[in-house]
Amino acid sequence: MNTVWMTVAAYLIGSISFAVITSKLFGIADPRTYGSKNPGATNVLRSGNKSAAIVTLIGDGAKGWLAVWLAIRYQQQLQVGDATIALVAIAVFLGHLWPVFFRFVGGKGVATALGVLLGLDPWLGLATLATWLVIAFAFRYSSLAALVAALFAPFYYGLLFGVEPQLLAVFVMSGLLIFRHSKNIGNLMAGKESRIGSKSKPAAKAGK
Repeated sequence: MNTVWMTVAAYLIGSISFAVITSKLFGIADPRTYGSKNPGATNVLRSGNKSAAIVTLIGDGAKGWLAVWLAIRYQQQLQVGDATIALVAIAVFLGHLWPVFFRFVGGKGVATALGVLLGLDPWLGLATLATWLVIAFAFRYSSLAALVAALFAPFYYGLLFGVEPQLLAVFVMSGLLIFRHSKNIGNLMAGKESRIGSKSKPAAKAGK
């Protein structure tokens, strides 16, 4: 029973869309209406409001970390196994991708996935983040950096911890993240992908 409510709670935490909430607080357009129409930090950055993008990035990452950290913190008290931790990791990520609070229209999951990895193990998260940073700074494509990091994340986990239930969770997240970037893959191949920091013209003020 604990596994069920922990998984549901994680999904609800993941369903909090910081991109939409932050945009409203900062008085900028809904990120689902411009650019890639993706409610995530990269698209919020296209509004030209760096502060809003940073808050979105931190919020989306923090919810992934919090759900997993709480599950691990209270694992013994609640008498749940590693499989439950894996389910919590997947659930909070699914909440971000398909949030119940926002008509199941969510982001692509990069920041939340990073938060989950940091929650599972700081070194795992830092290794994946380093991979993202190297590719992002070298090519200035957030999507490309996310795809490469997603490919390496399961490898890092296996290298650090071997085959465990959480490894399956990392594989699932990586697969879903790649799936959510299918359009970006096409744009990258066609040379049409937007670079980090590029602005979107329609992103003016909220309500306009």
